[in-house]
Amino acid sequence: MPIRNINVRTRPGNRAEGLLNIEGVVFRCALGKAGISALKREGDGATPLGRLRLLGGYMRIERHPSRRSGLTLMPIRADMGWCDAPADANYNRPVRLPFRAGHEKMLRGDRLYDFCIVLDWNIRPRRRNGGSAIFMHLARPGFRPTEGCVAVQRRVMLRLLPYLSRRTVLTVLV
Repeated sequence: MPIRNINVRTRPGNRAEGLLNIEGVVFRCALGKAGISALKREGDGATPLGRLRLLGGYMRIERHPSRRSGLTLMPIRADMGWCDAPADANYNRPVRLPFRAGHEKMLRGDRLYDFCIVLDWNIRPRRRNGGSAIFMHLARPGFRPTEGCVAVQRRVMLRLLPYLSRRTVLTVLV
């Protein structure tokens, strides 16, 4: 059965950790180091408050060749990046590396983006300094904070992927 709604709230006692709730099944997740914010800005380290559709994403196909999902997941290549430079015309868009302006590399050595779901934060309309590269990806050990993304354990991502689709909405609540 496809997942329609995912709710995320701050975990009591730690603003950089959250609880991801899917119809009563709850998983821990990492949030931005600044917690949840209704006034998300580029570089503030906050996870944006609001309803975020899952648009599609990326995966390390060589590590997970048979992984299926209701979302379109493109294989990550070494020349893939995501622009995080507010003054650039490609701000908050995928870019091809090498790239002259500030960007994230999608092919990471730390495996956080082995599965990387793009959330529709600041995509349309896009506002300069409104925040970029807001993803759902894999968590660091100990659920260390993100720069504003929602991050889950690998086992949780693998469990959710077959049930995620473009109809899934991730709602970040306070």
